[in-house]
Amino acid sequence: MWWGLKPKVVHWLYVAIVKLTISFASLVWWLGCQMASAKKRLGKVQRLACLGITGAICTSPTGTMEALTGLPLLDLLIQGEVRSAAHRLWSLGCWSYFHPSQDHSCILTRLQKSDPTFNMGVEVMKPVFNPEPKYRVTMLTREEWTRGPGTLPAVKGLIWFTNGPELWRGPGLGSMGNLRTEGSAFL
Repeated sequence: MWWGLKPKVVHWLYVAIVKLTISFASLVWWLGCQMASAKKRLGKVQRLACLGITGAICTSPTGTMEALTGLPLLDLLIQGEVRSAAHRLWSLGCWSYFHPSQDHSCILTRLQKSDPTFNMGVEVMKPVFNPEPKYRVTMLTREEWTRGPGTLPAVKGLIWFTNGPELWRGPGLGSMGNLRTEGSAFL
């Protein structure tokens, strides 16, 4: 009989929630992750998750359990997240170089020195919000449509017609069995 959470559930919780929570905003605090004490704390979190996923005894080596579960070291995962976030921000033009060799800003300088591909931009488009509508909707009343085509206002562009249920010539296109097409044009 199994007590507690099942290994699949522990794995999902760790990957989907714990790892994302730990790596949140890591671009700001990634330098602290380089210290031995921080690596040790991150290793303890990962060890608890590995024990819950594998169901191994408490004397099992952490590295072995990480290899069995396929979980990378948390400090390496955080460095990868930081690299991709810094490159993405730089490519979008959102990275500022106030102090390029100090604190958390030095990650981009390190990346660009270590690998020339980080000097290349990426093909992205910045989202732009344009509040001006590109179309205009004109809703005419039933009386305006029944007066005839010569009395309708001049409209530039596409004109779309819809049939209401059981109006003028019977049901609309939804029920093809009772469709009457005499004298009407469907677009």
